[in-house]
Amino acid sequence: MKRTLSILAATTALATPVLAENLSVVGSWSSLPLHNQYEAPFWGTTLPEASGGNITVELTTHNQMSLGLGDIYPLLGQGVYDVAMTVADYAVADAPELEGLDVPLLALTADDARAMVDAARPMVSDIYRDRFNAHVLAIAPYPPQVVFCNHEIANLGDLEGLKVRASGRMTAKLLEALGAEGVNVSFAEVPGALQNGVVDCAVTGAGSGYSAGWWEVATHLLPIPLGGWDSVVTAINMDKWNSLDADTQALITSQVSSGFEEPAWASAQDALVNDIACLTGNAECPSGEARTMTLVEVSDADFDRARNILTSEVLPEWAERAGDDWAARWNDSVGTVVGVTIN
Repeated sequence: MKRTLSILAATTALATPVLAENLSVVGSWSSLPLHNQYEAPFWGTTLPEASGGNITVELTTHNQMSLGLGDIYPLLGQGVYDVAMTVADYAVADAPELEGLDVPLLALTADDARAMVDAARPMVSDIYRDRFNAHVLAIAPYPPQVVFCNHEIANLGDLEGLKVRASGRMTAKLLEALGAEGVNVSFAEVPGALQNGVVDCAVTGAGSGYSAGWWEVATHLLPIPLGGWDSVVTAINMDKWNSLDADTQALITSQVSSGFEEPAWASAQDALVNDIACLTGNAECPSGEARTMTLVEVSDADFDRARNILTSEVLPEWAERAGDDWAARWNDSVGTVVGVTIN
């Protein structure tokens, strides 16, 4: 009888439906391909369907909410919303150690960038847990962050003396070491800043610049990844995560990997080639009308110079700000993957 009751109890437990969960989700820039092609379909359709309707999602984006970029993850940690995703570099004022996730010039292909991200992920998870009371679900890329200029340039050296909007703090340090003036301008304000001479050049992803119409106010494109890959971190409030049952956690973890992270990475390499074609007209543009920006060749000398400045000046300066423990962790993880050691 006891055995029969135990079996009955177990069967009843298995038959009990998972409690419905509603997630408030704040996506990244609503106008850009990462959100439109991957974030919105995943949170709006893929995850709810995979859960059999047990997970529902209220999705918006941080620009639609007019959130300050530096506030996105702190507000997530406070539980203002359940899930948020944006560029990790927006959070480095609160977590300087996070700059080690997206170092410029170390990854020239999507595979290289993915290897760096995978190596950095344990560090990133610790940072989000301790700094933002959040659990990391995914890290996805924007394409490499290249240089748009509304100023005639022929090589990397021509950036010297120009005002350049950086895509992150480490990029700003690199630009300053190259002799440019790093200027802090938000992504949405860049077209006006280029048009009005507030900046001469600006760094962002080629696809982002194409989608946002930067080709209307910039004439030259320098396709050197001075801004890294602008990693976008998706995280969930830790209290919310801990409140979910193990099956729901496993479902979200599995689905966010297969339905969002993997497809975003799979398209990253081809995206750069296609986006350059769309901006310059040097090949067929699969996204729409090709534009006529001047494509500036990146010479081996340009690349070697920038890489040497990165490893000899920029990374050691970051290590001082982040602390020896983080520099050592970086050396043992990302540094090992890319063959760079911070001394």
